[in-house]
Amino acid sequence: MIKIRLAEDRGHTQLNWLDSFHTFSFGEYFDPEQMGFSHLRVINDDKIKPGMGFDMHGHRDMEIISYVIAGELAHQDSLGNGSVIRPGEIQRMSAGTGIRHSEFNPSKTEEVHLLQIWITPNQTGLKPSYEQKLIPAGQNRWIELASPNQQTSLITIHQDVFLYAAHLSQSEVIGYTFKPQRCGWIQLAKGKISLNGVILSAGDGAALIDESFIQVTCLEEAELLLFDLTCL
Repeated sequence: MIKIRLAEDRGHTQLNWLDSFHTFSFGEYFDPEQMGFSHLRVINDDKIKPGMGFDMHGHRDMEIISYVIAGELAHQDSLGNGSVIRPGEIQRMSAGTGIRHSEFNPSKTEEVHLLQIWITPNQTGLKPSYEQKLIPAGQNRWIELASPNQQTSLITIHQDVFLYAAHLSQSEVIGYTFKPQRCGWIQLAKGKISLNGVILSAGDGAALIDESFIQVTCLEEAELLLFDLTCL
């Protein structure tokens, strides 16, 4: 079964500096039918105006991943990390016992567009930690960004979740096979695809339940994320 979460059906927060769409309940947006999917708790599609951003604030017991689609995102945290995240990079912050951080757009002219992803960890009380890695160049293939396996993934997360990204050229086709008792979530950042015959446009998401194999056909140059998760 493929259950579509259309972009226009998401929650929406509009501030003078932030335009944010919430795939799942977040902040003042609450929908008891949209509380996450398996261990995936948050996908926020954020656009931040130049020179603006999130002030220093705290989190606990959450795996937080930032994926920049366009522009630049500056990060600072209470562990002493300071960096700029750009397209082609992936960042993971494990909040664990507690971490404070801020994100802002360092550009004076260009907005930053990113996906912020929260995954519930497999244990509480972890030591806070941080990773940021370059994503290998590659077109029309899945690239493993994050998983609990530090031997195969760019960044390591504390949960049985495998996160992949793909950049697809028009008319390209790629597939993915799920193991038994696994489910999936597709989030389309750019473009348009056919997912087992179902059309998705930028901002759309889809839950994949009891789908042993998916075929993705690119209809317009696309950028997408795939989450492989335990079925709960």
